[in-house]
Amino acid sequence: MATLAVLLAVWWAVAALQLISPLFLPPPGQVLQKLITIAGPQGFMDATLWQHLAASLTRIVIALLAAVLIGVPVGIAMGLNSTVRGILDPLIELYRPVPPLAYLPLMVIWFGIGETSKILLIYLAIFAPVAMSALAGVKSAQQVRIRAARSLGASRAQVLWLVILPGALPEILTGLRIGLGVGWSTLVAAELIAATRGLGFMVQSAGEFLATDVVLAGIAVIAIIAFLLELGLRALQRRLTPWHGEVQ
Repeated sequence: MATLAVLLAVWWAVAALQLISPLFLPPPGQVLQKLITIAGPQGFMDATLWQHLAASLTRIVIALLAAVLIGVPVGIAMGLNSTVRGILDPLIELYRPVPPLAYLPLMVIWFGIGETSKILLIYLAIFAPVAMSALAGVKSAQQVRIRAARSLGASRAQVLWLVILPGALPEILTGLRIGLGVGWSTLVAAELIAATRGLGFMVQSAGEFLATDVVLAGIAVIAIIAFLLELGLRALQRRLTPWHGEVQ
């Protein structure tokens, strides 16, 4: 918080002394006023701030759910079966190092500039961290507990649900945090290029009109949402895996 306060103070001082033209760096008060304005009925680019925010959150939630519903089972399957891992692991490792935005032109060619291309791009960004974290979680499961459960007569399903999954959950949630961070940045960047509504679209459109106050307001909202998502996932991780120690 101290760093943020210093940053705001420097910003205010630079704007007050007009060291930089207000066209390029409006004062914090003007940005706050513009934020309030675009949050109201006037909005920006035929939509209010809340409508832009809802569009962005809808895309990230759909992509996140798809990545979790597919990525976690895939990661677990790779951890439990060497054949599955041998088939899928090279494919994931092949596309994972490529920046997600590199796939955007291909997504647009195949699916157009509608919602499908953006959601699929975000899904690709989130899927790899989630799947690989699930794989790492399964591999980190303590073998002594697995053998103990089997010696007590537990079935494979019981071992999976009662031993392996709880042991893998911390890694899965960590992968979810990483994937969501990558997905959020990918979402905003994708909206800069191909969207008609969303926070990234709002910032990009404001930049074209040199509406720096709207640009800064949009960036602030993007940062706040990212921060809140991270805090929410940390709280969820502490609640679901209290035995794993303090979440960093």
